[in-house]
Amino acid sequence: MIDEINLPLILAAAFLGAASSGPATLTIAGVSMNSGRRKGLALASGVTSVSLMWSISAAFGLGALMLANAWAFEVVRYLGAGYLLFLAYKSARSALTPFSTKAHGIAVQSVRAAYTKGLMLHLTNPKAVLFFGSLFSIGVPSNSSIEALAMVIAAVGIQSALIFHGYALLFSNAAITARYVKLRRWFEAVFALVFGAAGLKILTMPID
Repeated sequence: MIDEINLPLILAAAFLGAASSGPATLTIAGVSMNSGRRKGLALASGVTSVSLMWSISAAFGLGALMLANAWAFEVVRYLGAGYLLFLAYKSARSALTPFSTKAHGIAVQSVRAAYTKGLMLHLTNPKAVLFFGSLFSIGVPSNSSIEALAMVIAAVGIQSALIFHGYALLFSNAAITARYVKLRRWFEAVFALVFGAAGLKILTMPID
């Protein structure tokens, strides 16, 4: 059954999903530039942890279960939209104020807070449920063995970890950080727009 799994297709789709610009990658970039490498890596670890959780859940049918029970999906959807709109508000407020770590929309005060922020960002993202559900449906037969599912979960998890932590390492570079400080308000304005648009999109996305 492992031979029937289209692993290259799954990894290609997972790469595009993880590497493309979105709330998770933008938050990792913002925290890494403003709060440093350790906190950026901690946030990336939080995002990776939830990605792994969604991947395992999708492999065993949680995505389909949530779609079959609309109330559960709706709860996740409204929590996710609310959290993204909250981040949009914080980023917009930061863009309109002088630089301050406490007021900064993408700043975090500790490694633990960064990890928690990564967890919350991805845990309340219903699009992740749909993404991983689609990911397994396109390349994994419904009667795949536990060993085959474990191989796919591990491969996708390792790739996601490399991508998210790679973003943290890249954007914690001193040269990039220096440029960010100079253009901070513009970055924050972009973050606010992206978070706001993502939150509104989640609120209006069809579930059928």
